[in-house]
Amino acid sequence: MSSTLSHVGYILALLGGIIILLFGVFDLFGVALRIFRYASVLSFLSGTVSALIQIVIGVVCIIGSRYISVLVWVIILLILGIIAGTLGGSLVIIGAILGLASILLKSAPK
Repeated sequence: MSSTLSHVGYILALLGGIIILLFGVFDLFGVALRIFRYASVLSFLSGTVSALIQIVIGVVCIIGSRYISVLVWVIILLILGIIAGTLGGSLVIIGAILGLASILLKSAPK
């Protein structure tokens, strides 16, 4: 039962990380297209930094999804999912909760 939970958590966290990464890349290209408009430099930089942070969070979630059965990575993925928000962040949070449930089921006394 716990291996099934960790496998489903792995898949959800991986999908969430991919979605976060894609949203970050799309935001980065959207910011790049804003150069040609009459936008301010400050809005351009804030959009670029936000997109880069999403890309980094997505990559960390993709890497961390492999270790969904390790408590430290579950906590990291929960925090990153909350920071990322959107659909990808929600999938990462659900995957991390399933990973936490599998950890607790493994360590429960029988």
